[in-house]
Formats: sequence, structure tokens, C-alpha cells
Amino acid sequence: MHSVETRLKELMLASLAGDARSYGVLLDDVARHLRAYFLRRLADAHKGDADDLVQETLMALHTRRATYEVDRPFTAWLHAIARYKLIDHFRRNRIRATVPLDDVEDLFVQDQSDVTADRMDVERLLQSAPERSRDLIYRTKIQGQSIAEVAQSTGLSETSVKVSIHRGLRAITARLKGHANDDK
Repeated sequence: MHSVETRLKELMLASLAGDARSYGVLLDDVARHLRAYFLRRLADAHKGDADDLVQETLMALHTRRATYEVDRPFTAWLHAIARYKLIDHFRRNRIRATVPLDDVEDLFVQDQSDVTADRMDVERLLQSAPERSRDLIYRTKIQGQSIAEVAQSTGLSETSVKVSIHRGLRAITARLKGHANDDK
């Protein structure tokens, strides 16, 4: 079974070679696909414009068929033409896409720049702690493991874990105080 891309591309290649029957079949198949394409993208008030857009796109296909690069996908080329015809239609009729305000959260990715900057600051500060303390601080303060869990997984006593964390935090505090004095 042929995919839509394969079928349409074969018809386009045959029509470029001069096969009028293939060209007629191509235009019929493309018209059906374009109609569905435009109906999905037009608001209810403008659904009647779909047939005009199909005709405009078919005329553009006809006049620009010599520009089709045979080593490229046909449907991508066709959809580019259809997309530009749709954009022209929106501009000509001053149609703007609207989205209900209730759905606005779905449109935008949440800004993670503050979180990323904070993470980078924490990692930079952790570098000022002794290497042994750095891992213990990360596991307890950032990952949320308990002192007992960390002690068990590292083979250290709970007291050693606490002392190492304390020393690391003291080194970080000293670095922060040093930067605070640098700012003055």
C-alpha cells in the first residue's frame, strides 16, 4: 500500500513528464486533501472560504509546478504553498487567531530561567566546599536524603556526616561573606 506522499509524488512526477491523465488525478487528490487542510484551520464563520483557498492553491501549484524539486517530498512543497495561501487569506480578511484566556497557560512554556540561575548559583557555591562535604551537602540538602541514609550509603558514621556537612556549609558561608565584602 502506498502512502499519500508516495502516491502524490508519483502522480506529480508523471504529470511533469507530460502525462495529462496523472495530472488530472493529482489535482483531484490534492483538492480533497487541501479542502480538509483548510477546513481544519478556518473558523466556522470562514468555512465557506475553503473552496476558494483550494482553487487558489491549485492554481499556484499549476503555475509553480516547474519549481518542484523532484528529490524533495511533494507534500511538504504542497503544504508550503497552502500555508502561504492561508496566511494571505488571513491578512486579506484581517482575520486573527484568537485563543480563550482560560487556555493561555497551555500556550506558553513556563520560564525556567530563575530556576536555572539558582541551580547554577548553588552549584558554584558547592564548589567552594571541600570535595567530601560537597557530595554530602548535595545529598542531604538538595536531594533530601536523611543523615542516616547518607551515612549508611557512604559507610561513614552519622556524626562524621554531620561534621563534614557543617564544615562544608561553613566554607560556603565564608565564601559568601567574602563576596559580600567584595561588593562594598
